[in-house]
Amino acid sequence: MSQYIKDLMAEVKAKNPAEPEFHQAVQEVAESLALVLDRHPEYRAAKILERIIEPERIITFRVPWVDDQGEVHVNRGFRIEMNSAIGPYKGGLRFHPSVNQGILKFLAFEQVFKNSLTTLPMGGGKGGSDFDPKGKSDLKIMRFCQAFMSELFRHIGPDTDVPAGDIGVGGREIGYLFGQYKKLRNEFTGVLTGKGLNWGGSLIRPEATGYGAVYFAAEMLGIKKQTLEGKVCLVSGSGNVAQYTVEKVNQLGGKVVTLSDSNGYIYDEAGIDKDKLAYVMELKNVRRGRMKEYADKYKSAVYTELNQNADFNPLWNHKAHCAFPSATQNEINGKDAENLVKNGVYVVSEGANMPTNLDGVKVFLDNKILYGPGKAANAGGVATSGLEMTQNSMRMPWTREEVDNRLHMIMKSIHKTCVDVSERFGVPGNYVIGANIGGFLKVADAMIDQGVV
Repeated sequence: MSQYIKDLMAEVKAKNPAEPEFHQAVQEVAESLALVLDRHPEYRAAKILERIIEPERIITFRVPWVDDQGEVHVNRGFRIEMNSAIGPYKGGLRFHPSVNQGILKFLAFEQVFKNSLTTLPMGGGKGGSDFDPKGKSDLKIMRFCQAFMSELFRHIGPDTDVPAGDIGVGGREIGYLFGQYKKLRNEFTGVLTGKGLNWGGSLIRPEATGYGAVYFAAEMLGIKKQTLEGKVCLVSGSGNVAQYTVEKVNQLGGKVVTLSDSNGYIYDEAGIDKDKLAYVMELKNVRRGRMKEYADKYKSAVYTELNQNADFNPLWNHKAHCAFPSATQNEINGKDAENLVKNGVYVVSEGANMPTNLDGVKVFLDNKILYGPGKAANAGGVATSGLEMTQNSMRMPWTREEVDNRLHMIMKSIHKTCVDVSERFGVPGNYVIGANIGGFLKVADAMIDQGVV
């Protein structure tokens, strides 16, 4: 690590105490960018990296709301508007008890590079609340969403900041948020993505992140003249990303054997086929049930309860070829990464944001496996959000095939950027450096063009 990066990280930690996820994200990117900063002293002179690390704007607000029983609750809302050098702020809203400013800053920081890689004109942002939608009635969730948007509406707009969904924010929540925005602004605009198809949404948007992660894995395998046909895959999570990862793996001839939720995971050696996936979608999206019920229904599956005290996750300790971490940040540590490599996994394509910690990333890079970091591999979601924004601006919807084809081409383009940049900077096959530098260059050049603002 160069002295410049050491000094930078010391300053980041001093300015942003108690935000370990943000420190981790910045350190991973900063170390990757050492190569480009050495060759381009103009970026250091203009303090480009320091300016990208500092959000353009942080909005924090209280969200008071009344539940079905008339009880008043108070949550905290956030919007991190990180960087708008190449387009309006773009990034999801997360509703989860773990949400805090540090986690959202890390997500917004990653989003800047991810959005740049898509080739679409989108800046980076992220937001959300410590509200927990799990187990709550539709009425409670509607009331919270309306209270949340009653403040957020002042800060967003189709040419300013376009939020989307994330953990805890699906189609239902986007609907309630959009309805309140429309009422307060008295305008129908493409201010949120992930909307319903009847009112401005895009086909393929729910599938996009999962599909994109699989397309990226297929591109990585293509380097070795291989396909996903016959490959055994481990997938974590059981939400939107995980579900459509399974669907696309099945379509390309692979077999997924795991899914999980916050209570535990199932291992189904027979594979999660089309019918079993339909059951998972009904279980999680309609009944809001737990993955344990899958093992009750399908005797080929074994359910393992999550052990919070264990130093590894047994989900990553099965024989397989590919892994798609699709649950949440830091779900793969160094021990998990070692277990994956030991069990024959040589392709990792991240469907979640930063699901592998720094120790795990080092294991993957040291073993020279095909490792697609989240900012590249899971960019399909925000890419299709960008395509939804385009359709909204045109007032014209595209067909399913057209959106899927554009998504596939964007994932191919991101893969090519990662490969080309890694070769150009002397680290061929290193997708982490390829993605970080590839995303950085476009934003950095735009910032230099626009002056010190």
